[in-house]
Amino acid sequence: MQTFSVSSSMQLSVPPKHLQPMKIVALGDSLIYGFGDPEKGGWIEQLRRWWMLPDSAGHVLYNLGVRGDRTQQVAQRLEVEFRHRGELRNRVPDLIILSVGVNDSARLARPDGRSYTDFAVFEKEIASLLDLAQQLCPVLFVGMVPVDEAKMPFLDCFYYNHSDQYRYKEATRIACEKRQIPYLDIFDMWMERSEAWRLKRLSDDGLHPNTLGYQALLEDVINWDALASYHSLSLVTT
Repeated sequence: MQTFSVSSSMQLSVPPKHLQPMKIVALGDSLIYGFGDPEKGGWIEQLRRWWMLPDSAGHVLYNLGVRGDRTQQVAQRLEVEFRHRGELRNRVPDLIILSVGVNDSARLARPDGRSYTDFAVFEKEIASLLDLAQQLCPVLFVGMVPVDEAKMPFLDCFYYNHSDQYRYKEATRIACEKRQIPYLDIFDMWMERSEAWRLKRLSDDGLHPNTLGYQALLEDVINWDALASYHSLSLVTT
């Protein structure tokens, strides 16, 4: 197995050549967990099952998403989660998939309330998370899904909006770009599609994708060049 030096972290996001199935950990919030998709369990679960098919790459994928997590919370559990996934011959995972930030962007109590995570604090926390992850192994980052603003507040206290989502995802995208970490800009991709298209793919709470939404997210991810080198089969949808 190819090994990586912590001191050369700028090179860690280059996919290594593997002759055997990889171990991959996916960490983040409810978008990783798959909340809102009672039929298929979200995009990570579908990808996990796809990689279990007889003719697939055979990668082992761990869903480590926690509903409500913000960037700081993911950073706090990142290395412990990573170190406890060495299932074969004490090997550690070969790839980390991250998706977090939408909960940081929420406004509390009212539409113009304070941010759940202050933006300046978020910039520092996302940088710290990426630096830590990149010291462990290669990293990919999947961005947030745009919410339905008309359905806010969520849980009667969290106000999400596109303007704040854009600020936080841009900070994340720029931080990834500085570290040469591939970033999939789901927010921009979905905003370029029609409002009717988006609304059909969000749950009634206006925050989480529904089954159709997670299917669309899976297709966006599976066709992403940064992930393509990690799998060998084309996705077949029904």
